[in-house]
Amino acid sequence: MKHHTVKANGIRQHYIEAGEGAPVVLLHGFPETNYAWRHQIPVLAQHYRVIAPDLRGYGKTDKPATGYDKRNMARDLAALLDHLGMERISLVGHDRGARVATRFTKDHPQRVDRLVVMDNVPTRIVAQSMNAKVAKAYWFFLFHQVPDLPEALIAGREDLWLRHFFTDWCYDPQTIRGADFDAYVEAYRAPGAVRGAMADYRAAPEDVLQDEQDADVLIGCPTMSLWGADFEAVGGTFDMAAVWKGMAHDLRAEPIAQCGHLPQEEQPDIVNGLLLDFLQGWTGAKA
Repeated sequence: MKHHTVKANGIRQHYIEAGEGAPVVLLHGFPETNYAWRHQIPVLAQHYRVIAPDLRGYGKTDKPATGYDKRNMARDLAALLDHLGMERISLVGHDRGARVATRFTKDHPQRVDRLVVMDNVPTRIVAQSMNAKVAKAYWFFLFHQVPDLPEALIAGREDLWLRHFFTDWCYDPQTIRGADFDAYVEAYRAPGAVRGAMADYRAAPEDVLQDEQDADVLIGCPTMSLWGADFEAVGGTFDMAAVWKGMAHDLRAEPIAQCGHLPQEEQPDIVNGLLLDFLQGWTGAKA
């Protein structure tokens, strides 16, 4: 795996690259960085050219004060692809990365051959479904949008903050431990890292407006939604197959047993098998 940094859409973007062939792009979610794909990159790189960026505000990518609405984060990806000379890709997104991937696919449909969204309920659906149960499960959506306070409370306690999510969100609470946990703590202790993640969540009102504007436009390319069957906030609260049937014309729905919010880390072999099967036949050619 090679690490690169380029300036695209006005920010320095860090990404991992491995393999050759048809391009497959992996977009991580919260509370992670592109380190989340460490189990997928070596496997996919045997067949494809894999690109795994750190999103705006995360990891080693710049963390500006603004620009976190998903349309602009999709522009980040478009500019990165332009720099790399990639016209059309297969796109995989988890959590926040799935929100960027969905917006990218709607805004740039000619550039996506097939789409995978992992353990993600679209922002518009979360907002429209808000009630006491959803608010309890999505408390962090609300807390992270409070101005300034989260950064003040988390500073110096990044390990406690991250440990809560990794413990609560995984079927096996010890899935993320040792050097893997330390890698995430180090990433979120970098200057601006917590603020960048909070800015991602604080873009929710603008994201909802963008999503409402084209809510009736279904994703046209083949789409696979997979999720952890044992994560209460997603599969335990929403009918995920129904949610994504309302988002995409051509849907494959795959719940993963004994799995929480981080399928790519909790059940990497199953995820790798699903990805390879879904990507089969992707040659990089235009539609």
